[in-house]
Amino acid sequence: MAEMSLKDFVTGWVMGSTADTAVRIGQLWGTVKATFLARSLRICLFICLIMSTMLFVEWIYIGIVVVYVKLFKRKPEKKYKWEAIVEDSESGNAAFPMVLVQIPIFNEKEVFKLSIGAACNLSWPADRLLIQVMDGSTDILVKEMVEKECARWASQGINIRYQSRNTREGFKAGALKEGLEYEYVKECHHVAIFDSDFQPDPDFLRHAVPFLIHNPDLALVQARWRFVNADECLLTRLQEMSLDYHFIAEQEVGSSVHSFFGFNGSGGIWRIAAMKEAGGWDDRTTAEDMDLAIRASLEGWKLVYVGSLQVKSELPSTFKAFRSQQHRWSCGPNNLFKKVVMDIIRSKKVSLWKKTYMIYNFFIVRKIIGHTCIFFSYCFVLPLTILVPEVDVPKGGAVFIPCIITAINASVATPRSLHLVVVWVLFECVMAFHHTRAIFTGLLGTKSANEWLVTQKLGDSTMRKTYSDPTAPKKSLFEVIRERVLLPELGLGMFLFISGLYGLLYRKDYYFIYLFIQAITFTVVGFGFVGKILPS
Repeated sequence: MAEMSLKDFVTGWVMGSTADTAVRIGQLWGTVKATFLARSLRICLFICLIMSTMLFVEWIYIGIVVVYVKLFKRKPEKKYKWEAIVEDSESGNAAFPMVLVQIPIFNEKEVFKLSIGAACNLSWPADRLLIQVMDGSTDILVKEMVEKECARWASQGINIRYQSRNTREGFKAGALKEGLEYEYVKECHHVAIFDSDFQPDPDFLRHAVPFLIHNPDLALVQARWRFVNADECLLTRLQEMSLDYHFIAEQEVGSSVHSFFGFNGSGGIWRIAAMKEAGGWDDRTTAEDMDLAIRASLEGWKLVYVGSLQVKSELPSTFKAFRSQQHRWSCGPNNLFKKVVMDIIRSKKVSLWKKTYMIYNFFIVRKIIGHTCIFFSYCFVLPLTILVPEVDVPKGGAVFIPCIITAINASVATPRSLHLVVVWVLFECVMAFHHTRAIFTGLLGTKSANEWLVTQKLGDSTMRKTYSDPTAPKKSLFEVIRERVLLPELGLGMFLFISGLYGLLYRKDYYFIYLFIQAITFTVVGFGFVGKILPS
C-alpha cells in the first residue's frame, strides 16, 4: 500500500469521492503506523525487554542465594551467635534484658484484643517485660474498649501501660516515637513492635532476643509473617502467595548476603540504642519502617531475618482495604528512595557492594522495575503490538521465560497454591497498574504521597458475621457503585478486549487468548467482584 502525506490526504478528501476517501484513510493509517506508531512501539518493546532482562537476572541471583542457603543450611543461628537465655537461681532474672512491646492502635476494634492478649502471654519474666499500647483512635468507644482491655490485663499482674494520643501527627511513626519518650521506657534495651492484628507465639522473645544479646552489631531481628485467614477467600490466597515469596526469597537474600532488608513494620524486635543512633522514627514518608532500617544500615548496623521465627497476622480480605495497603506499600518506598539515595551514595560506613545492592536491587529492580515492567509489557505494549503487526514480539521474552519464572516462584514460596498460578499472574497484572500509579506518585512526591490509611482488618467478626453495624447509616446506591466500580480498570479491560478481538480476526498468533482472559480479569476487578463484599 503506497504511503501518502497528510496534505495529499486532505486534498483528496476535498476533491475526491467517498470511495476514494475511504481508500485514502486506509493509506494514511498505514503511513502513520509505519512512520510513527511502529517505530515508537519498537522502542517501547526494547525498553520492556531490557526491564524483563533485569528482572530475570535478579531472579537468577535470588534463586542462587536461596538454593545456597537451603543446601548448606545457612540458618541465622549459624551465621550469628545464638544461645538460649538460662535462668540463674542466684542472679534471678538479671540475664534477661528489659524488653518493651509496643502495640499501635487506630480504630481497630475488631482485632486489638488479639494482639494485646498475645503480648500479655509472652514467655518472659514479668519484671523484665513492659507492654505499651499506643492508642490514636478517634472513635471514643474504641478508646474506652482498648483502655478497659489494658486495665483487665493489668489487674492480672501484667506490666501494661495504656497511652492515649489526641493527634494523628506522624501517624504510626509518630505514635511509636512518642511511646519511646516516656520516662518509664528509659530502662528498656529492646523494643518489639506488633500491629493490632499480630499475634506472636509465647516463645517469640526467647527465640529473638538472644540474637541481640550475643551479637552487639545486630540492630533488628525480623520474623516471618504467617496468616490466620489465608483461606478466607481467593484474594487472601493470592496475597499469601506474594508475601510468602517476599519473605522466603527477598528478605532471605538481603539478610543472608548483605545483612540488610526492609523492616516489615511489625513482627520484629529492635535494639533501642541502634534506633537512637539512626535518628529514631521519622514520618517523612509512609514507609517509616523501611526508612529506619536504611538509616540504621547506613550507620553500620546489621539486620537479620529469621524465617523459623513466625508471627501470625491477618490479611485484608476486602479489595478496598487491599488496594489502600498496596498503594502505601508502593508509594512510600519510592518516595523514600528519592530522599535517601544520596545518603546511601555518600555513606562512609557501607561498602560499595552493599550500596549497589540497596540502590539497584532493593529499590530500582524490586520497587520500581518489578511492577512497571509487568504493567507496560503485558497491559500496554503487547496489546498495541497486536494492533500494529509491523512490530514482532519475541515469544521467548514475552511468554515462555515469564511463565517459567512465575511457576517456579509459586512452587517454592507457596506449594499448596501452585494450581492458582494462572489466576495469580492475571491478578498481579491488574495490580501492576495500581502499583505503577503509586510508584509515580511516590517518585513525583505529589500531595497524596504521604496519605496514610489504616488497613481495615475484620478479625473474628467476619466468622461471626457481626461486622455490620446496624446503627450505621445505609449507603445510597450511588455511593456503593462509586466505591466498588473502578473506571480505570474497566477502561483497560475494554482496551485489552479490543486488542484481543483484532488479534483473533486479523493475526495468526495466539496472543488474543491471553488478552481476552486478562480483559475479563480487569473487568471483574473493575466491578469490585474481588475479596469479601461487606454489607453496606
